[in-house]
Amino acid sequence: MDNVSLSDQDIAERTRVADDGRLAGRPRRRWRALSVFVVLAILAALGGERFWRAREQPGAPPPPVPQVTVSRPLQQTVQATTRFLGQFSAVDSVELRAQVGGTLSSIAFQDGQIVHKGDLLFVIDPRPFQIRLDQAVAQFQTAQAKEALSEAELWRAQQLKRTEFGTAENVDTRAADQRSQQAAIDTAKAAIKDAQLDLEFSRVTAPFSGRIGAHLVSIGSLVSGSRGGTSPTTLLATIVSLDPIYIDFDMSEADYLAWQQTNHGTAPHADVAISLDGDGHFDRHGTLDFIDNAVNRSSGTIHARATVPNPDLSLTPGQFARLRVSLGKPAPALLVPAAAVVPDQSRQVVMTVAPDGSVVPKVVETGGLHGGLRIVRGGLAADDRVVVDGLVRVRPGIKVAAVDGAIKPDPAGDTQ
Repeated sequence: MDNVSLSDQDIAERTRVADDGRLAGRPRRRWRALSVFVVLAILAALGGERFWRAREQPGAPPPPVPQVTVSRPLQQTVQATTRFLGQFSAVDSVELRAQVGGTLSSIAFQDGQIVHKGDLLFVIDPRPFQIRLDQAVAQFQTAQAKEALSEAELWRAQQLKRTEFGTAENVDTRAADQRSQQAAIDTAKAAIKDAQLDLEFSRVTAPFSGRIGAHLVSIGSLVSGSRGGTSPTTLLATIVSLDPIYIDFDMSEADYLAWQQTNHGTAPHADVAISLDGDGHFDRHGTLDFIDNAVNRSSGTIHARATVPNPDLSLTPGQFARLRVSLGKPAPALLVPAAAVVPDQSRQVVMTVAPDGSVVPKVVETGGLHGGLRIVRGGLAADDRVVVDGLVRVRPGIKVAAVDGAIKPDPAGDTQ
């Protein structure tokens, strides 16, 4: 096959055609770029028009200023008090133990019931003690008979001595016998009392009125007893008194010093208020009648105790309660609603409104409650306007519309 060769004329023709194609594509690219430029220009014009129209439109109205109620703190003279955590204890508490040994024959109470002084609680089989009593009575009667005989013999000996048919020695012997028989009578009487006491102790009764616990032995159990406690005895049950009842608590040294200044170092007989359920209602009262004679070195506190009437028997030994004791002298204080005090971590904050209407928080030192209002001991001025309503709508620094209100104490509310 022959080789194909291109002539100079063919090469020139192909070069001309390629140049014509490139020249023909240049106008198309120019029109395409021009079209893109026109579209971008139109879009820019439309966006600018919208921007200027948006600039010409009025803005949204600002939010309304929050409205709050404000009031100046209430000024009153209040008695300084301190609260303590106390625990009730029984005035009398007794372990009922057997004083005679024997078989437990009956239990005359329900576990946990209220018993009264003298009520029968346990019975230990009394038959052995009744036998001992009968024996002691028989010995007493025997001693009485022998004493009567010895007295008669002594009389006869004395008569014989007067007629010189008897001797003085015989009279002395009969007199000694008579005194011996009198001593036997005394011994028999003591044996009767001892047997009667054992028979009495076979019936265990309540030593005072109170609440008894669960029985610790069952019927049929053999119990050990000892009147003097010289040998092991069986614990039958425990009983505690309920009316009145003690409440024990500990004072710090600072509180004790304040109490001394209030009471001028006199004997303790101050009134205390007691709250049982922790809701701040101090509806029970007692008398502080005992303060210990030394401060505990390890804790730096001194033990105190109040006596509380408990006629309804609702207070139970071991139960906890809060109590309030008056310390120091009455002093002026500022009062605000308890809801106006906002906790901020470890601080207490009150929101106030400045003259220009801005909210200003103030860190305050608070005390207890008085008439349902919180005592403010520091950090607040008497002319400050405190936010008492609308706290949820404020925050520090914002402007508010303040409406004047009034703080009113609740006569039935808590004090301190």
